[in-house]
Amino acid sequence: MIVVENLKKTFGGRDLLSTVSFTVSSGEKIGIVGSNGAGKTTLLKMIAGDEPSSAGQVNVSNGEMAYLHQESDVALHRTLGEEMWTALPEENDLRARIAEIEESLILENGDTEALVSELDRAHDRFKVLGGNGVDASIARVTTGLGFSTADIDKSCGDFSGGWRMRISLAKILIRRDEHLLLDEPTNHLDKTSKEWLAEELAGYPGAVLMVTHDRVFLQKVATRILDVEHGHLQSYPGTFSDFQRIKSARQAQLDVEADRQEREIARQEQFIDRFRSKATKARQVQSRIKALDRIDRVERMTDSKSTKFQIMSSGRVERVVLDANSISHDWDDLPALLDVSLEVKRGQKIALVGHNGGGKSTLLRILAGEVKPSEGNVKWAERSRRGYYAQHQDESLNPDSTVLESVRESAQDQPDRALRGILGRFLFSSDDVYKLVRMLSGGEKSRVALAKFLVQPNNVLLLDEPTNHLDATTREELLGALSDYDGTIICASHDPAIVDEIATHVYTVESGEINLVDVRA
Repeated sequence: MIVVENLKKTFGGRDLLSTVSFTVSSGEKIGIVGSNGAGKTTLLKMIAGDEPSSAGQVNVSNGEMAYLHQESDVALHRTLGEEMWTALPEENDLRARIAEIEESLILENGDTEALVSELDRAHDRFKVLGGNGVDASIARVTTGLGFSTADIDKSCGDFSGGWRMRISLAKILIRRDEHLLLDEPTNHLDKTSKEWLAEELAGYPGAVLMVTHDRVFLQKVATRILDVEHGHLQSYPGTFSDFQRIKSARQAQLDVEADRQEREIARQEQFIDRFRSKATKARQVQSRIKALDRIDRVERMTDSKSTKFQIMSSGRVERVVLDANSISHDWDDLPALLDVSLEVKRGQKIALVGHNGGGKSTLLRILAGEVKPSEGNVKWAERSRRGYYAQHQDESLNPDSTVLESVRESAQDQPDRALRGILGRFLFSSDDVYKLVRMLSGGEKSRVALAKFLVQPNNVLLLDEPTNHLDATTREELLGALSDYDGTIICASHDPAIVDEIATHVYTVESGEINLVDVRA
């Protein structure tokens, strides 16, 4: 059980979270929702003990707690299999010791009788801990998260950032702790892996407290929703759709009560103003003034601010924007792309789909000029002006720069007044533009990276999972902006809205090969 009592967090004299209290019971599956910057990640960090609270306390009983950060936590020199075993320290140490003893016995090093006795004890303890089933558990979890059998012997350093996040998640699932804190667990997962994880967490015997903007995932897993808004937290029982229905009804009821109260207050104030100067009405006037002072005002539920932006293309480009011919590329002798050719014409919106590791990100990096292909060539139209948004664009931000300084780097001499206006549309207003990047939440960093990307003039967008880390309202604004964009787009994404509603052409990129599967315009 996790008991959160009167938790408070103050930043720069402002309460990010104010007297937050709730309990997570054994087996509960709770989703934490709210806009980027509302304090969701900060709340998880305080519960995990990674960040101090300004007031209040957290008590955890009846079991251990595991925490999935938004950054991966893996040793790059280990293989995937070795890294997975480190999630179970005692079992891993026993496994290593058993191997040492067996080698000593083979080489006849040491006291044979003592070694045999120690080996028996180690085997007994290993069996009690369930060590004999660990390899099977590792295979089940890694396969569920999209790793192949061959990946077990692959070095963690050879995996991309998104796959390293999967490794961190897999280690937590292997541990089977009684309490799981998960911050954006679906951000780097494809559709198949998301479905597997939803089923895994729905049936997980322990408690799960998760932050995610994935509504479909929440609907499948969550049994309660905690809504973080304006520093306060409201609990809603049931599924995510139950939360939406109940919150909407609560909003409507509060509006009705507030309207009724405001009418009554206006009537009383009208009486006071009319008879304030009449001695015969003085007692009634004073009585009504006191009554108004005692009224407990109904507070309406205020909507969270949302981003408001559009993406303008810069200059008209030739009819054939891109001609990529016979692109092949290897990573450390492992093929990533095999004889890929792609022609893109002006105004087309290309969606690249497929499982992670199929080659989508590699292709985008080659098209963006960040990687030179092993074979083949890329020819862009002479008037093309390209902008590239990487899957982990927020990781490229300087943590010691302010929000304004970060965007200024890409602004091409635009005045700060204009940049502040742009940042205001991304919900960075007033002194928020002077916050250091290191102080921002994952979602806020993504908004900074997106703003930094969009201030650059372009007529071609190269996008790698652009909706990752975005809250629902920001995602909707971005989708609308991409839909209205009159330039050319090449986008790798698992987001169904991009594939189904925005793309004019859909290509699969699987096992290094590309194939056109749908043309909509």
